[in-house]
Amino acid sequence: MTSVLYDVPGPRAILRNRILGVATVVAVLGVLGFIGYRFAVTGQFAPDRWYVFSFSAVWMNILRALGNTLAAFGLAAVGAIILGLVLAVGRLSDHAVIRVPVAAITELFRAIPVLIFMSLMYYGLPTVGIRMEPYWAVVIALVMYNGSVLAEVIRAGVESLPRGQKEAGYAIGLRKSGVMRLILMPQAIRAMLPVIIAQLVVTLKDTALGFIITYPELLYFAKQLTSQPGRPILQAGIVIGAIYIAMCLLLSWVATLVEKRLRRSPGSRGGTGGAGAVDPLHHPVAPTTDTELIAAQKGAGKFDPGNAPTSI
Repeated sequence: MTSVLYDVPGPRAILRNRILGVATVVAVLGVLGFIGYRFAVTGQFAPDRWYVFSFSAVWMNILRALGNTLAAFGLAAVGAIILGLVLAVGRLSDHAVIRVPVAAITELFRAIPVLIFMSLMYYGLPTVGIRMEPYWAVVIALVMYNGSVLAEVIRAGVESLPRGQKEAGYAIGLRKSGVMRLILMPQAIRAMLPVIIAQLVVTLKDTALGFIITYPELLYFAKQLTSQPGRPILQAGIVIGAIYIAMCLLLSWVATLVEKRLRRSPGSRGGTGGAGAVDPLHHPVAPTTDTELIAAQKGAGKFDPGNAPTSI
């Protein structure tokens, strides 16, 4: 089989690709070996650099910090998805009085970095007499930024659908709200699910910014560990980084599992329609004339010439 993207490589191209592959592997192993050598020379593998992780109290604090990280991520993820749906619907509105302000809010939230959001709410609001807990500053900042990004993702998904999907919904008598809720949104979310999950991974990693406003999450506790005797800076970074990698891989695995189940669902089979898609060619329509009634009865095998309808 040949690929539609490029021709099948010949003997020279195969040899060249193999040489490049081997050279890349050797280069990566060389970099890793140099890093390991520098670790050994500077004593980073010495037991006194890792001794802090031999205490159960340290791991209990790590679990507590992990719980704080997941608590912020869980609420922020749900809030970002809800806000993204609301902003996406507003941006798709036919009324300029709704569409324009929502577009301005979305662009504003997307333009301001998450760290500035957190700093403004935690350090800035007290200057006007409003005090906010670090947890809520982290969650609200993540919801505002990631919700605006998801709004653009969902809007792009809706606008990428064939125009016939919307027209089919209107043809069977649905209002725009029904077309959006039953036809367009399910297909758009399914099509953009990988991008949505990728943004949720970004949300999970952005919880680490909370350490700047003293939110006791994983990075905040890692910073506290670096003040211990021996200053295990690299060691704390490696352990906490490994935990973040494990969480991101787990989230990606869950997303892959959900995507596979959605593909196996009955609503995703056949045609371009996803969940809730309407096929006007197979949508049952009540017969309105005698001719159509006779044709329908013949198709169902229930036509009786003695009881055929007659026009008056």
